[in-house]
Parts: sequence; C-alpha cells; structure tokens
Amino acid sequence: MTLFPLFFCLTSTSISTTNSTEVYLCNSKYGEKYHFSSNCRGLKACKNPIIKVTLSEAKKRGKTICRYED
Repeated sequence: MTLFPLFFCLTSTSISTTNSTEVYLCNSKYGEKYHFSSNCRGLKACKNPIIKVTLSEAKKRGKTICRYED
C-alpha cells in the first residue's frame, strides 16, 4: 500500500514538466524567459500581451526559465 502514494507523487511531478506543459511569455521581442504562472513576478514589467504556449515552443524560441521559478 505505501508504494502507490510514492508512485503517484513521482508520476505527477514528471508530468508537470513535460514539453506539453503550458507556460507564459511576455509577447515582446526582448522577452527571454518563460513562466509557469501567469502571476509570476517576472511578468509584472511586461507591457505587451502575455501569451500561453507549450514548454517545447518556448524552448524552440530560445526562452529559459524565469529566475523566480527556478
């Protein structure tokens, strides 16, 4: 019985960071980071629309994870 909760936790963690996970970007030519939360403080200074893309798309665009979410 104790293996199921452990397995579930490990499975949930790995799923949450797959390339199909949606992330948020500041839609500007100078935005360099992606964010797991639309409320991340790294997005506060964004003056352009905040868009949602997949993690794989963000990485294709050369984005890296926000330092506040690392």
